[in-house]
Amino acid sequence: MKEIVLITGASGTIARAISKKLENQYSLRFLTRKKEAENEFEWDLENQIVDESAFENVSHIIHLAGANISEKRWTEDRKKELISSRVDSAKLILNTFKKKNLKLKSFISASGINFYGTKTTDKIFTENDAPGNDFLSEVVVVWEKAADEFKEQDIAGRVVKIRTAVVLSKNEGALTKMRTPIKLGIGSPLGSGKQYMPWIHIDDICSMYEFALKNPEIEGSYNASAPQHTTNENLTKLIAKVLKKPLFMPNVPSLILKLIFGELADALLEGSRASSEKIMKAGFEFQFPDLKMALEDLLKNKS
Repeated sequence: MKEIVLITGASGTIARAISKKLENQYSLRFLTRKKEAENEFEWDLENQIVDESAFENVSHIIHLAGANISEKRWTEDRKKELISSRVDSAKLILNTFKKKNLKLKSFISASGINFYGTKTTDKIFTENDAPGNDFLSEVVVVWEKAADEFKEQDIAGRVVKIRTAVVLSKNEGALTKMRTPIKLGIGSPLGSGKQYMPWIHIDDICSMYEFALKNPEIEGSYNASAPQHTTNENLTKLIAKVLKKPLFMPNVPSLILKLIFGELADALLEGSRASSEKIMKAGFEFQFPDLKMALEDLLKNKS
């Protein structure tokens, strides 16, 4: 009999891709705001309501719920939503498991590479490094703390936190946003362009979740960032090269980005490198460790 895996954040890019990868190996369930299929179960985070039958006989949870960091300006209300969508969702699951006296083998939670802060420095961060002191690192710290509660309160046998870099995928997300202006001939690096941009191919992030799911010795935090580092400028130029498009526009000035995006601009104008050594030492192999290879795979037939 197949183990049951419950996935939150069901409408997201990673959740949809992971589902395809796992559907033949596990029995999948999804928590969603509006039920449309038999294996979907509704929840309402604002009112802390969930269909409790979703949790019956579940062995593993992959917790991907969380509002998009870069979708809107960071007003005070938006900041609260970014935290609540991650933390309160985990609390709702935890409290329901406690109430029903249920246990999990593993709770595998999304996390962010911004744990270390958005600063462009010479340092390459490892999982042992302390968190940063900006808003994004604050979000990730409380996000991970909510995940750790599952182990601390003896609900899950282990907790895994996947500190995710910018996910490059074919039809949505950061790559699509960068590709479109480049195709139109108006693409350019942001700010100085020297800020590091940790990245990972969609196939590799899905494989990492599968790896964490199948290997019970995997526990704690892991950087989900490809081993090859790049800057915003280098990534922009490489996208243009793969698309065979010219790149002649000047860099987008930092001031313009700050006027448009407010505090969110900091996440676009600064960036750190993160080491993937820990997950690789555990036995994980990247299918796309090289940026050019990743872009060629994702951008084929897109020029």
